[in-house]
Amino acid sequence: MARLTRQEAQALTRETLLATAVEHFLDRGYAAASLDQIAEDAGYSKGAVYSNFKNKDELCAEVLGRIRLTKVGEITSQLGAKSTLDDAVAEFARWAERTIGDQRWTLLEVEFSVRSRHSEDIRAKIAAGADQVRGLIAGMVQHLAESNNVTPTLDPNAAALRMLSVGIGLGLQRAISPELPVDPLVDTVREILLGG
Repeated sequence: MARLTRQEAQALTRETLLATAVEHFLDRGYAAASLDQIAEDAGYSKGAVYSNFKNKDELCAEVLGRIRLTKVGEITSQLGAKSTLDDAVAEFARWAERTIGDQRWTLLEVEFSVRSRHSEDIRAKIAAGADQVRGLIAGMVQHLAESNNVTPTLDPNAAALRMLSVGIGLGLQRAISPELPVDPLVDTVREILLGG
């Protein structure tokens, strides 16, 4: 087996730390997650964490960014293959039922967001993550509209803002009351793409 270059070894270390941190933050939340434990479970020293991430806030922001992109990526890849808007809305409903209000993810987002009250850096990281997600949603709306030769009821950027806003609000409620239906979000998507 060929020896890793310094850059490859550093990338592998960073990836291993990040993958371990995802589970730690999801299982324990922000406050209870320990950089010492993340490093140990990943098989590295705490110094390896600080060589790759400025601090716990930066690591958590990266974790949340990864989770968001994974979750949005799941639905965007599934919707890209759908032939009709009705199929796309039905697939979205199934994804929303599995995803919206996931307690571990949702409560980590809330806990980290509360930290932004006293940190402009955290607020900027959260805002950048939300911008990225809105961009992906807008692209999905645009793709579905074009591939089905329809005009959405809202501009894709406005549609993305509305969908994300309803999704976040519903996610918070479902994290506390998982029995709540995802219908408000699915109805929003249906109205945007199908006009009602």
